[in-house]
Amino acid sequence: MADYRSTIHLPVTDFPMKGNLPNREPEMQKWWNEIDIYRLVQEKRKGSPQFILHDGPPYANGDIHVGHVLNKSLKDFVVRYKSLSGFDAPYVPGWDTHGLPIEHAVVTKKKVDRRSVSVVDFRNLCTEYALSFVEKQADQFKRMAIRGDYENPYITLQPEYESAQIRLFGDMARKGHIYRGMRTVYWSPTSESALAEAEIEYQEKRSASVYVKFPVQNGNGIVDEENTFVVIWTTTPWTIPANLAISLNPEFEYSAVQVGNEKFIMATELIEAVMKTTEVEEYEVVSTWAGRELNGVTCRHPFYDRPSPLVFGDHVTLEAGTGCVHTAPGHGEEDFAVGQRYGLEVLCPVDGRGVFTAQAPGFEGMFYEDGNKKVSELLQEQGLLLKLSFIKHQYPHDWRTKKPIIYRATEQWFASIDGFRQQMLDEIKDVEWMPTWGEVRLGNMIADRGDWCISRQRTWGVPIPIFYCQDCTEPHINDETIDFIANLFAKEGSTSWYAKDVSDLMPADQKCSKCGCTSFRKETDIMDVWFDSGSSHFAVLAQRDDLSFPADLYIEGSDQYRGWFNSSLSTSVATTGNAPYKQVVSHGYVLDGEGRKMSKSIGNVVDPNKVANQYGADILRLWVSSVDYQSDVRISDPLIKQVAEVYRKLRNTFRFLLGNLADFDPAENRVRYDQLTELDRYVLSKLQGLIETVTQGYDTYDFHQVYGSIHTFCTVFLSQFYLDVLKDILYVEETDSLQRRSAQTVMYEILRALDVMISPIIPHTAEEVWKYIPGASEQSVQLADFPVMDGTLCDQTLEDKWDRFLDIRSSVLKALEQARAEKLIGNSLGATIEIVPNLESAQLLANLDNLHQLFIVSGVEVLPASSEVPAEQMVEVIVHVAEGEKCNRCWTISPTVGTHSYSKHQELCERCASIVEKEYPDFEVEAE
Repeated sequence: MADYRSTIHLPVTDFPMKGNLPNREPEMQKWWNEIDIYRLVQEKRKGSPQFILHDGPPYANGDIHVGHVLNKSLKDFVVRYKSLSGFDAPYVPGWDTHGLPIEHAVVTKKKVDRRSVSVVDFRNLCTEYALSFVEKQADQFKRMAIRGDYENPYITLQPEYESAQIRLFGDMARKGHIYRGMRTVYWSPTSESALAEAEIEYQEKRSASVYVKFPVQNGNGIVDEENTFVVIWTTTPWTIPANLAISLNPEFEYSAVQVGNEKFIMATELIEAVMKTTEVEEYEVVSTWAGRELNGVTCRHPFYDRPSPLVFGDHVTLEAGTGCVHTAPGHGEEDFAVGQRYGLEVLCPVDGRGVFTAQAPGFEGMFYEDGNKKVSELLQEQGLLLKLSFIKHQYPHDWRTKKPIIYRATEQWFASIDGFRQQMLDEIKDVEWMPTWGEVRLGNMIADRGDWCISRQRTWGVPIPIFYCQDCTEPHINDETIDFIANLFAKEGSTSWYAKDVSDLMPADQKCSKCGCTSFRKETDIMDVWFDSGSSHFAVLAQRDDLSFPADLYIEGSDQYRGWFNSSLSTSVATTGNAPYKQVVSHGYVLDGEGRKMSKSIGNVVDPNKVANQYGADILRLWVSSVDYQSDVRISDPLIKQVAEVYRKLRNTFRFLLGNLADFDPAENRVRYDQLTELDRYVLSKLQGLIETVTQGYDTYDFHQVYGSIHTFCTVFLSQFYLDVLKDILYVEETDSLQRRSAQTVMYEILRALDVMISPIIPHTAEEVWKYIPGASEQSVQLADFPVMDGTLCDQTLEDKWDRFLDIRSSVLKALEQARAEKLIGNSLGATIEIVPNLESAQLLANLDNLHQLFIVSGVEVLPASSEVPAEQMVEVIVHVAEGEKCNRCWTISPTVGTHSYSKHQELCERCASIVEKEYPDFEVEAE
């Protein structure tokens, strides 16, 4: 049998079947570095409209995790797409580098005794540690193909950044938004510092639950004093040494309940619940008052010789407890507010380490949590402990140390949110939020938020640039001092604050505005790290020539509504009156395959660096595009393998397209639109729809839509239909036949469009494909232009016709599959079919040529239309075994094999024989 394989246009390409991404990706990245692809992209788009995505700085204290990959990949999708679409879209990566975790790492990992080194030396060690992880994370982000200006990132410890932060602080102070005051704040004993609301997370905690009797000392003629007690409930018994009052709600009704020879005062509505909890079975209500009538009643502290008067506050509710709230102004925000209203002392007998001071006699030197047991024992001895139990509840914890916080009254620096709260609420409405609930979430946070505590009692951070008069302690800050410090920090960095004397940190001839003194001391507190990162809109966007304010887009995790979204909005509105962003996109957390939070103790952490080394960064990026990122997403090895299989199908599609364009030169062989076959014009119209859908997906940051539409187009429309039916044309027809060149023209358009559209998601693979595309003039796919939907190529009538045909084809394929299952045929080319259409289908089939190619069979006969074929069924299909011999070139079974006039090629059907005779006149059939 003669070998006619050399006369078939089989796919020819060097494009590898297997991606081998772990090895090829680093080679591709090396080439990108050599040509400086970021610079080339920026140069091409110079002068174009800008699109600024501002990077929320990750914390520089460890290797990247899969959450980083989700976040950075989403950003990279946007930046790459915007660049391809004609925008000047720079991406400046940033890093957050101050704060307690780095201090802690230097102490624990570097084995540094914090108290044995100077502040300057310690800060230098912190700088070194932070920058080491900036470098490490940068390399890891590059491995994930996150394109950016890594030669000029922004880092919050950079002198120019710190200088700008000082100027922003000074601007807020000048406008009256910064003040120092005694307030009850979140305090972390483990960090020994005040915390902002954004640094708090809630975790379950086991706490003591106590009902305590406060003896009535002065009934004010209203309440009996003998054996009468006001009952309070608290889950923090350790704060009772700081009790100075009991808060009631003036609008509630209160009653005296007789229990044995004692009377307990509590809110009437809570009596039944309290009696049940305290296991009191027999009781009687003997007196009732409106809350306001109890004004002037005073109790005695349970174990100190001081009064505890009844006061009133709207914060008292009937949700739990007794309606009588233990009030310690030094240990609660609402307690503090009530205390200020009534002129109570701000008593806080616990120091920064959480240890009782001498202001709590009998407890001094004891850690506050140990005080719970001691207080309970003392109350029991006094006969004032009504009930002790334990509960589990959600309690605020330090998000860094994961340890419980306390409420502690201290002097701190605050940003007065009231000064610009309404402006922030107004600006939020003008921002586009995705998802839309982000507007409500941040709006509620701002509406309910108290003033922002911005001072921290730490060492590693930007110092608060304020001095104090040595004589009268008045804070000293003005435009001259701010300008002097900002200029100094720009040259020497903020460590100069600790290295220099006060006289070298401020201009000459400064005098206290209150007393005229010329001697000052410097503030020792640093700024909240959220103030650091929240200043980036000014320190980065407003300072760099390649960026602009406000940013078009912020993309971060949903935890940043209380973090970076919040602090950035606060500092921006306070200083400019405007939000720092036009759009905000938030994403969820990455969970394991079972929906659990990742934890080293559970052993379910997915290391992105290992995944990249095993599967490739493109697989990770493709996974990111496949998930609905606005909710929490899952990742696991099985899920990654599923994505890898999708990748394999996409790669095979590219390989098929490239292989069948090996002899196609777009400059020479492209077919004009009006000469394309109807099938090819249909596919070209479908391609325009895909371009429109993908563009819409990128524009709305719906990358799942991009992923899904491209995946479906490649694996269903192309692989299962168009490319499948083209094989006979591509392999068998004459090289330059109009039908073949028409197909190649459309395949070329598909290849270019698909490669550019998928390149923001899988850039390594797209770059590899680009190098094989015939006629590609750009050096890199990243320098190409994103395809634009061409309305002149859209033909809805044609699409409707061929979409109906695909329904008919589906029926034919089912009939062929049934015949194959019944062993009637093997390959579909072993069959001929008879089609009985209904009236509508008959008209459609009559207007189509080469049905045997479209159905991939050896023959098709369309019988007269029948009204008995249901409309929804469209056709009935009868499958027959094809008659004739198998052509040794096209593999169809044809009665013309051996019966035509081309004597040299009797092993071929008539069509193939004529083609070989014409295209390969010297082809010799070896004698048997």
